[in-house]
Amino acid sequence: MIRFENDYSEGAHPLVMAALNETNLMQTPGYGVDPICDRARARIRALCACENADVHFLVGGTQTNATLICAALRPHQGAVAAVTGHIAVHESGAIEATGHKVLTLPSDDGKITAAQVEALLQAHWSDTTHEHMVQPGMVYISQPTENGTVYTTDELDALYRVCREAGIYLYVDGARLAYALESEACGMTLPELCARCDAFYIGGTKVGALFGEALVLTNDAIKRDFRYILKQHGGMLAKGRLLGVQFDALLGDGLYFEIGRHANALALRLRAALEELGVSMRYDSPTNQQFPILPDSVLEQLKENYAYSYWERVDETHSAVRFCMSWATTEAQVDALIADLRALLQK
Repeated sequence: MIRFENDYSEGAHPLVMAALNETNLMQTPGYGVDPICDRARARIRALCACENADVHFLVGGTQTNATLICAALRPHQGAVAAVTGHIAVHESGAIEATGHKVLTLPSDDGKITAAQVEALLQAHWSDTTHEHMVQPGMVYISQPTENGTVYTTDELDALYRVCREAGIYLYVDGARLAYALESEACGMTLPELCARCDAFYIGGTKVGALFGEALVLTNDAIKRDFRYILKQHGGMLAKGRLLGVQFDALLGDGLYFEIGRHANALALRLRAALEELGVSMRYDSPTNQQFPILPDSVLEQLKENYAYSYWERVDETHSAVRFCMSWATTEAQVDALIADLRALLQK
């Protein structure tokens, strides 16, 4: 069985594992105040070209999102997101559990626009009963989105401008950030991202780490007392060094971005082969996630040897599924999948 259903099926990149092993017997303070975490923070600040950023290491994406949103919003405020956004669909109501509603906007490709956000804000504040409603306090987006699509610099600029004018935050979920930044369709650098939002995180779990996310705060209002809230949400890992070690290894020599390029290239290899066979894609994804629309009969046979994620039904006989590539995906695995798909589709 070859697994393509996600980008975290394996443990961690060998260089990350080597760094963990090399530092295993090192004695340091706990809770992320050790020299290795400090070094990883310094690397991130330098890569972001933002020396004033606060950097915090957390274990997973849901924990990161819930902690950040709780820290940033007042009790009566909510987070605006695409209806397909991770916080709206795949976090078991974690945001609502902190007392903040997710305010969803329609989206076919996973992205939301500045015009949509502006219209939502205008509708809220022009309603004479707005004090009886959840106040929009933040815009949440993912880069890339749940559907593999990416925001361009211009799109992020427009969203950030609307947020600044309204006095609300823009937060970017970067669970798969390397795959967006290394996509030709994105055209965005880490410093450009950092300068266009109030907070974002550099995802590690889905980009070669054993576990871990690096949350970057640029807005001073969110920075205040953040470690108190981090502790309250169970995010202050006693063995915090384990997080710092991984990001130090991933970011120290460009490994993080190399992983992004590798996975994207294999994903686009699959896409090109499928399009040559006349297969349509549910989303125009330039990243490590691809969403082909395939006959149900083909999918039934394919699952004997391959794991993939079911996405949605397209018509009576076809469904969209997701294939993910990771640091560990090989050309041989992708070529085997292509060969088997070709044989099944040409029967």
